[in-house]
This record gives sequence, structure tokens and C-alpha cells, in this order.
Amino acid sequence: MIQNFGDVINEPPKSEEYLFLEFSSNYSLPLQQRWRNNGLSADFMADYLTIFFSKEENKQEKIKSAVSFIANELLENMMKFHDKTSPYPVSIQLRLYANRHIFFGATNSISSQMVAPFQTHLQALIRHEPKELWTQNLINDNDVEQNHHNNSGLGLLTILMDYETKLHWKFETSQTHPDVILVTTQVQLKI
Repeated sequence: MIQNFGDVINEPPKSEEYLFLEFSSNYSLPLQQRWRNNGLSADFMADYLTIFFSKEENKQEKIKSAVSFIANELLENMMKFHDKTSPYPVSIQLRLYANRHIFFGATNSISSQMVAPFQTHLQALIRHEPKELWTQNLINDNDVEQNHHNNSGLGLLTILMDYETKLHWKFETSQTHPDVILVTTQVQLKI
């Protein structure tokens, strides 16, 4: 089974610059203690990428901020919703293309019970304007911080509203473990 949601992202076949990070699926630390690691990993990815823009100092900070935010949101979502019984690691990749696009690919596994609610959330995200959903979230729950730690999707909405991005999700059943669903979130950032 393969299902796709969101924008079509035509990833060029080759990228000269890329970075892949993979995290163990059997992490021993509680989720709250892993948030710091997510931020450090996201900042590392952003620092790594800005080296390629050393001649464009005026863009470096903007690119660094965008990459750090997007990578952190992807990592947080993957860690929060990853099926800890799955043998698959959590992975994130960052690719820089000559056509002035940055590509993120984040893959994790989720339990089969999570598929339908997640896809329903994605369909709402695709059908509505991000600002409309943002406002709706704030009206439904005045406590933004509590809502953020639940399943609100404010991070994805922020990525859509604040950055020039395309988002795509692919759900596929593992060929070796048919009870495992792999989700790949792709983000294309235009710079």
C-alpha cells in the first residue's frame, strides 16, 4: 500500500550536497528529554547547510533559521508519533540543490491505529488555508502551549505560513514487516 498526500515534489535525481541523520528506534530516554536532542540535531543541520552560503552573508541567517525550525518540527513529530515497537529507525535527510531548493525527507514508522487520524488531519491541512486552521486551533484551545504538545499540527501550519514550502506525505506498508506503516514527510523550501 502506498498513499500520497499534499504537494507533488519532484525531487531532482542528484544532489551534490546532502546530510543524513538516523536515530535509533529503541531510544532509552523519555520523549521530554529527547526534545533537547531534536533542537541540537536541527541546529547542526542548519549550521552544516549555511556553509554553502558563505558568499551570501545576507541570506545565511534567514536560511539557518528556516532550516533549523523545519528540521526541529520534523524531528519532534517523528519522535512524538514513532511506533516504538517498530524495528525501523527514525531518519531525516537534508539535500541542497543547484536550483535553489532545500529538500527535507523525514521517515518514521507509525502504528496502524495512527494512520486514519493522521490522514484525516492531513486532508484538513490540504483543503484549508493555513491561517484559517491556525485561527481555528487558537479558538478551540486558548492554551497554545498545551495544544502544541498535543496533536494540533501548529508546527506544520507554521512551516506552511512562514516559509515558501511545499509539503508531501507518503504512507507505505513495510515489505518486510506488513504490520508497520512507514511515513515519509517531504518538505521543499525555496531559497
